[in-house]
Amino acid sequence: MLSRWWSKFYSTLASVRTGIVLLLIVVLFSALGTVVLQRPTTDPIEIERAYAPATLQWLDALGLTDVYHAWWFAALLGLVSLSIIFASLERWPKAWKFYEQPTLRPQPAFRSSLTFHREFPIRDAEAGLGAAERALTKLGLKPRRVVEDGEVSLYSERQRLSVLAVYIVHLSLLLIFAGYLIDSFYSYRGTLNLTKGESSNSIVVRRRGGERRMLLPFTIRCDGAGQENYPDGSPKRWWSDLAVLEKGREVERKQIAVNDPLTYGGIRFYQSNFGTTGQLASLDLEATAADGTTRRITLLPGQPLQLDAENTVKLGRFVPDYYMQDGEVFQRSENPENPAIQLLLTGKTGPSDVWLFPRNSFNSVHRAGGYSFAFRNWQMAYFTGLEVSYHPGQWAIWAGVLLLAAGLGVAFYLVHMRFWVMTVNGEERGLLLWVGGTFNKNRDRFERRFGEVTEAIAAELRSSGQIEKEQQDASAEQKTLARV
Repeated sequence: MLSRWWSKFYSTLASVRTGIVLLLIVVLFSALGTVVLQRPTTDPIEIERAYAPATLQWLDALGLTDVYHAWWFAALLGLVSLSIIFASLERWPKAWKFYEQPTLRPQPAFRSSLTFHREFPIRDAEAGLGAAERALTKLGLKPRRVVEDGEVSLYSERQRLSVLAVYIVHLSLLLIFAGYLIDSFYSYRGTLNLTKGESSNSIVVRRRGGERRMLLPFTIRCDGAGQENYPDGSPKRWWSDLAVLEKGREVERKQIAVNDPLTYGGIRFYQSNFGTTGQLASLDLEATAADGTTRRITLLPGQPLQLDAENTVKLGRFVPDYYMQDGEVFQRSENPENPAIQLLLTGKTGPSDVWLFPRNSFNSVHRAGGYSFAFRNWQMAYFTGLEVSYHPGQWAIWAGVLLLAAGLGVAFYLVHMRFWVMTVNGEERGLLLWVGGTFNKNRDRFERRFGEVTEAIAAELRSSGQIEKEQQDASAEQKTLARV
C-alpha cells in the first residue's frame, strides 16, 4: 500500500504539467506579495490605514500580509522543488545516455529517418572519407573516426552541452528556492542608532508580533559620524566611521556611506539616516567670578567641572524647545529651536541651579555662588542610524540567478548539431559517400550549416579527383532532400 501511494505521489510530482501548475501558483502568490502591504517591513500604522479592520483580519489570517515568510509558501516552494527533482530524475538516465553515449555510426533505419542527408558518388572509400575529414576539420567540426565491424566512418558534433541545458535551468531554480527558504527562516533586518564613541552588540528587529532586541555575534562601535550639505543646506551625504570588535579587539574598520555598507560575518551595516539626539554633546560658557575674573569653560554631560576650591558646576537638564508655565520650564518639542539649559552648582553655601536661555537677548546670572555664566556655543549630540541586515541565502540566490542566465543562454543560443559521413554501396550508382546530420532546435540555422558542410565536402572531393564536375552537377539534385 505504501509503495503504491509513493509511486503515485512520485509520478504526479514528476509530471511536467504538475511542475508548471505549481510554478504558476508560486508566481501568483509572489505577485500578491508585491501588491499587498507586507509585515514587518511596512509600518503597522500604515497597514491599518490601508485596509479596513475586517479585511486586514482576513489578510493576516491567510498569511497574505507576510507571504514570503508564511509556512504554506515555504511548503509550496518545497513541492515545486520536489517536482523539479523528480522530473529531472525521471528523465536523467535517458538524457545522460544520449550525452555520454552518442550514436557514432548510424544504422540504415536511422539514416533513412534523417531529413538532412546528401550522397556523393566517389571512386575510393578511403580517399572519400579523407576528403570529408579535411572539409570538416577546416570548418572546425573536429571529425572523429569510428571503426565498427571493419568499416570506417566519421562522426562530428557541436555544442553537445545544450542537451543538458534543461538540467542547468532546473539546478538554478533549486538554488534560488533553497536560498529563499534559508532566508525565510534565518534572515533578519533591524536598526541600530549609535552616537560618537558608543558601541553596541544588539539591534532592534521588527517582527510580526512587534519589535524585539537581537544580539549580534560581535560589537559595533561608532568612532565618528557626520553630514555633508549642499550649498542650499540640504543633506548631501551621511557617513559613519565604524569599527568591529570581537572580545574587545578591533578586527575590522570602515567608513560607510549610503550604498557603501560595512560587511562582516555576512552581516551588512548600511548608512540609513543621521540626526540629532536632542541632547547636548558639549556646552561652552564664560564663567565670571565675583572678583571679575573671567574664564572660558566647557561642560560635558555627566562630568562636573571644578570652578575653584569650593565650587563645582555641571550640566543639569537640557530642554530643546521650552516654554514657561507657573515659573517652571516645560518641553514643547525635541527640535532645538528655543533651548533652555540648566546648570547645577555646588559650593559651601549648598547646591543651587541656574537656567540659561541662549535664544533670548539676556544671560542668566547666578549670584549665590559669586559666579555669573554667559552662553557662548554648544555642540549637539548626533546619532548615526544604521540598517542591519543578514541574508545567508543570498549567495545561493545569486548563484542560481547566474546559473539560470547561463542555462537559458545554452538552451536558446546553442544548437546541438551532429554530422555523420560514411561510405555506402548504391545499387545503381555504385560507391557513395553518404553525409547526414540532425539537430535539436533552430532548423533554419542547422540547414545553413548543413549546406556549408556538404559544399565543403564536395569541394574537397573535386579537388582530390574523387568526383568529376558532371557528377557533382548530377548529385546537386540531392540538395532538395535537405529541404523536405
